[in-house]
Order: sequence, then structure tokens, then C-alpha cells
Amino acid sequence: MKRIVLFMVMVSMVCIASYAQKAAEGTKVLVAYFSATGNTEKAAQQVASIVSGDLHKIQPEKSYTSADLNWRDKSSRSSVEMDDPTSRPAIIDDLKNLAEYDTVYLGFPIWWNQAPRLINTFLEKYDLSGKTVIPFATSGSSSISNAESLSGCELAKRKVDERSDRRRYQELD
Repeated sequence: MKRIVLFMVMVSMVCIASYAQKAAEGTKVLVAYFSATGNTEKAAQQVASIVSGDLHKIQPEKSYTSADLNWRDKSSRSSVEMDDPTSRPAIIDDLKNLAEYDTVYLGFPIWWNQAPRLINTFLEKYDLSGKTVIPFATSGSSSISNAESLSGCELAKRKVDERSDRRRYQELD
């Protein structure tokens, strides 16, 4: 299983490197990520190194404990959040310069076959209009396919315009 995950990470890194080479010079890149256990943080650091991007850790106001992350316990914090599509866990608001960035790599672990609800909070809190958003994820067993729509988050007045491996948010008229 570890070989499969390692292979998937390596393929993702190659794809990210390929996109980074195609990116126009002079663009500013942000690698925003949420990591509950450190795995996604390591991946985000690698992505930031490859694309020469700035790192931003998306932090919950209340950190997750191992008990909170127990997916086998239906009353655990993560289980309760993921069971409620309207759940929006509070995040620390410390991203002050998002307007400076043209491209945002958005990293997260896959929880229950999708992005954590905390990612919805981030997407609804910050205006990503006109930015290229490239999701990447870590997982022990699930693919990113259900999370590619960025957790199915229904962003008001926005649409996802798919172009190759990137997602660009644009305001709807």
C-alpha cells in the first residue's frame, strides 16, 4: 500500500513540476494547505519547492486531536463535520496578501473520499476569482476524484472552468 501511495505522490509531483515549467514567468504562486497529521504538510513543502511558491498553512481555530480524527468513531469531530455538508469549521484568518498571487496550489488530506470541510471554509472565506487553483491531496487509500471539485463546495456565483490540470475560478455574470 505504501508503494502505491508513494507512486501516486511521485506522479503528482511530476505533473506539478510540468505545470510549473509551463507557468508564465513573473507569476506569484501560493501553496496553501491543511494538514492534520503532517503528511500533507510534507507534500506542500515539496510542491512549494518545485514551483518556487510561498507556503501558507490553513489552520483550524481548534487543532485536531487524534481522537478528533478517529474515523471509526461516528461521534468524533471529523466524523461529525464530514457527515454535515454545511459544516464550516473555523479557521485562523492570517492570510492577508492573497491578492498578490496568480496561482494557488491547494493541498489537503482526503477525508471520507473528499476534502475536509475546513477546505470549504477556506474557499468561502477568500476570493479566488481570476486565480488558477490547482488542488493536490494526500490519502492512504482514496483518490482525489471526488475532491477535484474542491469538495463539492458550492461557491456562490462561481464556476469551475476546467483547463488541462488546472481550475480557474471566475465570477459569473
